[in-house]
Amino acid sequence: MRLTPTRNMKIFTLIIFSCLTIKVNAHASLDQDTATAGESYKAVLRITHGCNGSPTVSVRVRIPDGVIRTKPMPKAGWELETLVEKLDEPYDLRGAEITQDVRELTWKGGSLSDDFFDEFIFRAELPDVGEKKTIYFRTVQECENGEFHRWIEIPNSGEEDSLNEPAPALNLLPSE
Repeated sequence: MRLTPTRNMKIFTLIIFSCLTIKVNAHASLDQDTATAGESYKAVLRITHGCNGSPTVSVRVRIPDGVIRTKPMPKAGWELETLVEKLDEPYDLRGAEITQDVRELTWKGGSLSDDFFDEFIFRAELPDVGEKKTIYFRTVQECENGEFHRWIEIPNSGEEDSLNEPAPALNLLPSE
């Protein structure tokens, strides 16, 4: 790979932005928490524990506004559902106006022991933003005993460390 001044600056910016991002001790998180806006992104959502010893039996992820063309990866032993909804703002795809898209993903019917972790994978197109921005993939984890972890809390400035169940966050860097 040949590095150019523009590419070097992009890599440097990714490294600095990642270092400045406050890491929350989350139990549902994205493997890669920084990406370039306007590009395709492979999301690897990690679930690291169950509910007080009870196995996880369902994982539901809400797709943030502006994220489009989401395609989940099937997972052996789990049933996969997608929820398609009408979009507030349609987008153009190869000359066709897209007015509805996947807004929620659910893997259910499997069993993830509290003793293990697993990953739930999907790909999507990220929104093109003009400045650094964080988007959140609100996630609800249901366990066999009927308990839930609602990883849906979104921090206000300065309260990142005080959240009990923070939503998995993706830091977007503007495209060049």
